[in-house]
Amino acid sequence: MKQILFLIFLTFFSVSAYCQQPPSRALFVSVIQEPPVLESRQDIASLIAFAAQAHITMLFVQVYHSGQSWFPSRIVDDSWYKTCRKSVGEDPLALLIKEAHAQGIQVHAWLNVMSLGGNKNAYFLKRYGTQILTQNLNPKTKLEDYKIDNQYFLEPGDPRVRNDLARVVAELTNRYPDLDGVQFDYIRYPDVHPHYGYTKINMERFKQVTGFKTIDEASTDWQDWRRNQVTEVLTTLVNTIQARHPKMQISTTGCMPYARAMYEAYQDWPLWISEGLTDFVTIMDYSTDPVQFKKWIDVIKEKTGDDFAKVRIAVGAEKLVHDPATFETEFEICEQIKGMCTVFHYGNLLENPELEKFLKK
Repeated sequence: MKQILFLIFLTFFSVSAYCQQPPSRALFVSVIQEPPVLESRQDIASLIAFAAQAHITMLFVQVYHSGQSWFPSRIVDDSWYKTCRKSVGEDPLALLIKEAHAQGIQVHAWLNVMSLGGNKNAYFLKRYGTQILTQNLNPKTKLEDYKIDNQYFLEPGDPRVRNDLARVVAELTNRYPDLDGVQFDYIRYPDVHPHYGYTKINMERFKQVTGFKTIDEASTDWQDWRRNQVTEVLTTLVNTIQARHPKMQISTTGCMPYARAMYEAYQDWPLWISEGLTDFVTIMDYSTDPVQFKKWIDVIKEKTGDDFAKVRIAVGAEKLVHDPATFETEFEICEQIKGMCTVFHYGNLLENPELEKFLKK
C-alpha cells in the first residue's frame, strides 16, 4: 500500500513539473545496437530527430568498444570506422556532431575504457600479452582463463595501460575538437569477484611504494592502492584532454550500489566529483524496483552533498525494455529529483516503441 501511495504522489507532481517547463535529458547511443547508428546517414538523421522531439540535449555516442574504435586510429583496430565511413560517404561521427549541434544537442564521445570485451585480437593483447590483463589468484593456463563476465579487463595498476589509453584518447579529441565532451565508461576493476589486481607489475609497484613484502586482500592499504590506480588512470586521461582542449567536458559513469563501486570496482566517483577531476558523473541506477531506484538516489545525494548537482542519473531501459510502466515510473522519479536524467540506451527505445512514445510526451 505504501508503494502504491508513493507512486500516485510521484505521478501527480511529475505531471505538474512537466507542465512548467520541458525537461533536459541525455541518451546513450551504443555501437552494438540495431540499427548501428554510425553506419547509416538515415539512422544518424533519425537519431537527431528523435532526440529533438524527446527533449534530449546530450548524446553519449559510443566510439570505443572492445578495444576497437569508431574513429580513425593508428593504435587500435579502426576497421569499424572504415566500414562506417564507406557506408555513410564521410566521417560519420563528424556528421553526427554537425547535425546534432544544428539542433542545439551536445555530443559526448563514450568510451569503454578498461574492458576489451571478448576481443582476443585487441591491440593491448597483441602487444603485451596476457600480463596486461588484470587477474585474481586462480591459476591461468590459457587466454580464456582471464575472462571475467565474458570480458577481458585491463589492469589499471599497469602504467602501460594508462599511457596507451591516453594516446588513443588524444587521437579522438584531436580529430574531433568540436566534441562537447568525453565520457569514460568501464573505468574500474571488474567486480563479479572483487579480488583482482594480482598482476606482477601491479603487485611489484605496490610493494615498492608501500614497503610491504606481502599482500593481504583484507588490507585497507591494498584496497586503497587499487582504488588509487583507477583514479590515476582517469587523471592521466583527463590531463591528456585538458592539455589541448581545456573547455571539453569530461565525465565518467559510476556504479551502484555504492559499496559495489568503492569496495569491488574500486571506483571512487564521489572523490572524482569533489576534486573536480570530472565535470559530472553519470550514475548507473539500474534497479528494476522503483523503490530501490529512489533509495539509491538518496544514497547518491548523501555521498555527494553539495556536489549532487554534478550527478546525472541513468535509467536502465536495457533492463526495462519489456516493462514500460516501471521505466516510466523510474524516469519520473529521476526527473522529479534531478535536472538532467539519462537513458541507457537508444537501441532499447527502438526495440519497444512504448518507451519512445513516453519520452516524446
